[in-house]
Amino acid sequence: MTTATATRTATASAHPVARRRSRRRTAATVGFHASGILISLAWFAPILVVVVTSFRTFDDVSANGIASLPHTFTLQTYVQAWNQGGLFQALVNSMVVTIPTVILSLLLSAAAAFGLSRFRMPLRRTILLVMLAGNLLPVQMLLIPISRITQQINIYDTLGALIVVQVAFGIGFYTFVLYGFMRTIPHELQEAATLDGAGTIRIFVQLILPLTRPALAALGALSFTWIFNDLLWSITLLQTSEKLPITAAVLSLQGQYVSSWSVIAAATVVAAIPSTIVFLVFQRSFIGGLALGSVK
Repeated sequence: MTTATATRTATASAHPVARRRSRRRTAATVGFHASGILISLAWFAPILVVVVTSFRTFDDVSANGIASLPHTFTLQTYVQAWNQGGLFQALVNSMVVTIPTVILSLLLSAAAAFGLSRFRMPLRRTILLVMLAGNLLPVQMLLIPISRITQQINIYDTLGALIVVQVAFGIGFYTFVLYGFMRTIPHELQEAATLDGAGTIRIFVQLILPLTRPALAALGALSFTWIFNDLLWSITLLQTSEKLPITAAVLSLQGQYVSSWSVIAAATVVAAIPSTIVFLVFQRSFIGGLALGSVK
């Protein structure tokens, strides 16, 4: 048998194996994309129902149900939600709580992670684990004790109470994440900055913080969403209706006997807009920060 004949024979025998592998890869790709489409539809369906319901009238929803196809569309539900629910003041309250909380949480967490990761100190791993363990406690166990503490220090029924509680509960997790990022920064950079005469604060502000910007952006987007959408602490620490954030204001639209689900859906859509805008603005930084954190 010549060399050319042997080559053709080997190629012909390899073709069935290659075809089978190609079919398997194609089947796996189709199955992966089909699963992704089904999961996306299952996730998007409730959102679509809420958005469509927000444009329907009360009579349409009452007669045909929420899950039925709409028969009428109106913008009056948004007007009613805005006026009845006091959504403008509720949005202002949410921003007053969310923005300072995000800034304070990230600054304090970054400072704590900087100290734990860049300097040798005794029990630093124990300190980090204790801070992280605080986030593992069920929040429901702490509602009454924290409510009584806020009453004793005279901050109950104030937006400041929400800021203090949210910062306290977030700082442990944020420190843990930033600690992992800062540990990967070469110590030679810090030593070079020290030789150039930079102090600890200058190293932290001008060297470490810029290098951890992806992590800060990802945590900022996450913390904004978590704090802005919080309901449990809002209804626990606040009683005055004028101080309620947006989530509690939406809840207050539900009546005791009759509820206009179209108005509640409209208020829900309005409440979701700020978080959506923040995610779209910081989407690239958010994804980049998560990807970089997973690699590290």
